[in-house]
Amino acid sequence: MTAGFIDIVCNIYTPEAVQNGWTGLDDDFKRQVRMPADMFDGVSIDEYLKKMDRAGIERSLLIAVRAGDLRVRGSWEIPYQVIADIVAQHPDRFSALAGVDQTRGMQGLRDLEFAVNELGFVGAHWYPHWFGTAPDAAQIYPYYAKCCELDIPIMMQVGHNLVYSKERRLPSVARPILLDQVAIDFPELTIIGIHIGVPWTDEMISMCWKHDNIYTAGDAYAPKHWPPQYIRYADSYGSHKVLFGTDWPVIDPERAVKEVAAFGMKPENHAKLMRDNALKIFKKIPR
Repeated sequence: MTAGFIDIVCNIYTPEAVQNGWTGLDDDFKRQVRMPADMFDGVSIDEYLKKMDRAGIERSLLIAVRAGDLRVRGSWEIPYQVIADIVAQHPDRFSALAGVDQTRGMQGLRDLEFAVNELGFVGAHWYPHWFGTAPDAAQIYPYYAKCCELDIPIMMQVGHNLVYSKERRLPSVARPILLDQVAIDFPELTIIGIHIGVPWTDEMISMCWKHDNIYTAGDAYAPKHWPPQYIRYADSYGSHKVLFGTDWPVIDPERAVKEVAAFGMKPENHAKLMRDNALKIFKKIPR
């Protein structure tokens, strides 16, 4: 397809993923986000590609999620190879992000290096709340250093988190302000605070304004519900700092693209949000 949009936060939500427990979502959460009942059991990659086509999304970044210490009940992961295989089948439509689990110590660092150097992954992804670990905790710092070494960005959920499954209620440990010390300690590290930082959106904007190496992504919330100050930031002095994402299956890509278009942003700022900023930050995305 011709050059289109880039969704930087996308999860696999195939029937296989649902059956294997690779989503972390129970039916209560699916109802909470108003997911259509006919989607509860998953959507095939082929069907999702059709959604991307209709939305004008050229490429989505698929996350090989690592969600919590596997020694703790309720934790789960998606094997890197599962995501690598999907990307290999559709190299012009998907790229991969390597989930980080800091409880694995040196093996986790070796895994991240293998994912980037051997499997072609373009960035790292970390879920602080699944580990009950704040972004400025010492345990995660070696992974920041490895991302600098590999010249890849790391994205992480900031703000509060919802109850994705009643079997595992997670604390909100990642206020955006906690990225402050990380950016100071690792000025070469590209950090993306995903999920807007709700309810601390002003903190997220503040961190992006203060630090050259901090960015944010408007995902996990339908664009029509984005805080007004976040939209203004993306269409003004923060146009180079905001990226587009869906957090599929939480937000449908067709809906997200239409609702962003309804903002009436300046064309150059809309282009940055929907594509250009992603290409600037994710250097390993195929051009």
